[in-house]
Amino acid sequence: MVTIRKELPSDIAEREALLDEAFGNTRFAKASERLREDRLPADGLSFVACEGTRVIGTNRLWNIMAGSNRPALLLGPLAVANDRRNRGIGARLMRHALGKARRLGHRAILLVGDAPYYGRFAFTAEKTSALWLPGPFEQNRLLGRELVPSALDCAHGLVSGTGRPQPTPELAGLVAAVAGNTCTHASRAA
Repeated sequence: MVTIRKELPSDIAEREALLDEAFGNTRFAKASERLREDRLPADGLSFVACEGTRVIGTNRLWNIMAGSNRPALLLGPLAVANDRRNRGIGARLMRHALGKARRLGHRAILLVGDAPYYGRFAFTAEKTSALWLPGPFEQNRLLGRELVPSALDCAHGLVSGTGRPQPTPELAGLVAAVAGNTCTHASRAA
């Protein structure tokens, strides 16, 4: 049985392995990654699909600006384990994420993806032609969905990441920890 739930810190390693399997290292070169880089996902909008204790799908949304002064979300990446594809798990993750975003009061969602797949969730390129991403992308793959009517009317400009910064460990603490481990290991070997 497949369940959709909020992502937990204990899911991160499995999620990253799943994304590596689905997209490989090319995922880090995509323009949409520039919007997620060093940022936390939007509050309450990180989900996993699980079969038992195994993470078999993931979908997260990120705070962005769709041009100047137009808050929105960026969806993705959406991924399902290779051996669990074509079972409706991706569609369930999409419906869950869209419903939760709407309930939390978000107005619009953008994504970079295949229009034939995401069209069934009401994503189109109709109102995204005057938007651009921070890096190379195919304009016809920049899709949007309004959760509130007219939320993307006249949207234009650079799409930028606005989410909370991901906490980074203090450098001095990391250096001290590494130095402490090195000395400990060296003294044990002696």
